[in-house]
Amino acid sequence: MLARARPRRLSTTAADAWRALAAKEAARSGRTVESLASETPEGLRIEPCYLGPEGSSPPPPGVFPFTRGAYATMYSAKPWTIRQYAGFSSAEESNAFYRRNVAAGQQGLSVAFDLPTHRGYDSDHERAAGDVGLAGVPVDSVEDVKILFDGIDLGKMSVSMTMNGAVLPTLAMYVVAAEEAGVAPEELSGTIQNDILKEFMVRNTYIYPPAPAPSLRAIQDIFGFTAGRMPRFNSISVSGYHMQEAGADAALELAFTIADGLEYLNCAVEAGIDVDKVAQRLSFFFAIGMDHHVEIAKLRAARTLWAELVKERFWGAHVTSERSLLLRTHCQTSGYSLTAQEPLNNVARTALEALAAVHGGAQSLHTNAFDEAIALPTEHSARVARATQLMIQEETGVTRVADPWGGSYFMEALTSQLADKAREIIADVDAAGGMRAMVESGEAKRRVEDSAAKKQARVDAGVDVVVGVNKHVSGEPGEAVDVLRIDDQKARRVQAARIAAMKASRDDDAVKRCLERLHASALLEDVSTAAHDDPRNLVALCVDAARARATLGEISDALRSAWGEHVASGGLAVGSYRAKFPTSKPHISAARRVEAFEALDGRRPRILVAKVGMDGHDRGANVVAAGFADLGFDVDAGPLFNLPEEVANQAVDADVHAVGVSTMAAGHNTLVPRVVEALRAKGAGHVVVVVGGVVPDCDHDHLKRHGVAAIFGPGTPLPVAAMDVLDAVEAAVLKRRAPRAESA
Repeated sequence: MLARARPRRLSTTAADAWRALAAKEAARSGRTVESLASETPEGLRIEPCYLGPEGSSPPPPGVFPFTRGAYATMYSAKPWTIRQYAGFSSAEESNAFYRRNVAAGQQGLSVAFDLPTHRGYDSDHERAAGDVGLAGVPVDSVEDVKILFDGIDLGKMSVSMTMNGAVLPTLAMYVVAAEEAGVAPEELSGTIQNDILKEFMVRNTYIYPPAPAPSLRAIQDIFGFTAGRMPRFNSISVSGYHMQEAGADAALELAFTIADGLEYLNCAVEAGIDVDKVAQRLSFFFAIGMDHHVEIAKLRAARTLWAELVKERFWGAHVTSERSLLLRTHCQTSGYSLTAQEPLNNVARTALEALAAVHGGAQSLHTNAFDEAIALPTEHSARVARATQLMIQEETGVTRVADPWGGSYFMEALTSQLADKAREIIADVDAAGGMRAMVESGEAKRRVEDSAAKKQARVDAGVDVVVGVNKHVSGEPGEAVDVLRIDDQKARRVQAARIAAMKASRDDDAVKRCLERLHASALLEDVSTAAHDDPRNLVALCVDAARARATLGEISDALRSAWGEHVASGGLAVGSYRAKFPTSKPHISAARRVEAFEALDGRRPRILVAKVGMDGHDRGANVVAAGFADLGFDVDAGPLFNLPEEVANQAVDADVHAVGVSTMAAGHNTLVPRVVEALRAKGAGHVVVVVGGVVPDCDHDHLKRHGVAAIFGPGTPLPVAAMDVLDAVEAAVLKRRAPRAESA
């Protein structure tokens, strides 16, 4: 049990409390509170903060419960950090991109890893084929990390790493790369995402089983190691972003994110770690969509809820510092809101979302590129995205005032309503036994999928407007945009050669000893190894292995052999899509067409909705599966992370009419043709293959030459897609019957 300490007095809500805090914050940059005020060209004085009469609005920024801002001065003393998430097909290309961005004004790095890295596979592994270097940078060893940060002072540059499944080897390799560059762990600043609970709900870059053991033990050991060895480093970033991208509405995203954060503090308590140290290095990550005022209110409500709930549940016994009640958040504009139709409209969408993040009080921000609904962002589109933030930061004047929405009747009411709604959902989580239990039962994932299906139904029916997609459609071809082309097979060959060269020069016996010690520690049960100086701490053991030049895949396999691998299971959100608009004409027409097909073939059309490769983004697949089922299809929802040959086996075993491959991570050109080939090799060439997701127009001919019948991009209404699939399936059925009729 942790020692109890006398709680410090919580801040008052008086204006003098704000001024005292503001003076301290301003002094850090050699300024005074008075110097934070500014004047417009018209001679109008702008104060850094506006306060209403006592009790008429929430306490000032920087004062509990921090509704109006995490800090008293907010951006008037220091603007938010521009932190663009990026990673290219090699460590060399990514490093060059980072260095250019830093020179152009970017203030922090955010590393995107490729999918095999997320899933703990080296680039030369069979399951990595088709995904190497596509969604981010491949990292197989310390050598890749050293190249990635070459010429960048890791003692001065904050680095954020979005990593969850392979979090242990990735963090270890970062520590070793810094160490070999002369930077001690104590000097490192940044964030590792390390939020595994949401992976089991939505993002799916997990490796090991969920609570109570393996995955959460890894988190505890990271908490302990960073608290003792990396005091400037955020040990976890609790992410709501991926929940919204998967379909959660604002209240659900807010509630589940806060509930996850509370669960992680419970993990610290269970491991005997100083909760103040964990809470003060814990950050959050929220999505910012197009519902402008709701998104602003969401960030304000998040700070309020976190402060109040941490105080209610941990104050005195485990938390004694007011800093532990402070919610700091990174934000990213929505990827879901981007459209392939008229992609330049996305520049405006991203700017509006970024402005909402700023008005909501984000500490750092990533703005998505306008072409991301079509393909991976190009250097040009990434530059436009970064410039969007620079314009907001330096041209609009929004940095001059902390929480300009404070005291607005509308905004305060919306913030309060959203917080109340989130509290109701958190009460449901508590009743279920906490977030661990809700994740393990699948209930959390079901709620997100239900929300996603309802959202798709609203868009398809035109209730939720998407300009250029379901309203104000020009009818003209969209603007042509450049597409970033990545040769994933070349990237894989380069990485495989680098792995082979490194293995040839290392001490294999030393690597073996390190991996054996790691495996032995992983097998321990009912014992805490979280202390940073415990020789069995998993991070410390991974650091030893990385230093000896064990690969990311080897380290992950040492843990896999002890813990096993998680295989997701779940059902469809059947009825959620249909329930929103049961009398919609397109839906009725599609359902009648299904009935006509059943009369033709003697059974309903059957489709396997499949994910292939390392792509775990399953919102599209889940929505299509649920929507097609509601329209009358028999739907088989395949598991994640399949080889193409495994998809073909599933299709043949289920005797489907069609396979729908959902692809979101650019692996389609390599992986989808292999699905078609595998079906033909099994004598199932009659099975129709269709593709949905992010597929650039320039790749359509390639896929169709390899046997793909239809391709559906973002924004395609489900009834339209269903009719097109039925056309292809009916044609295949009639074609297959024709030779029989002739022979008869």
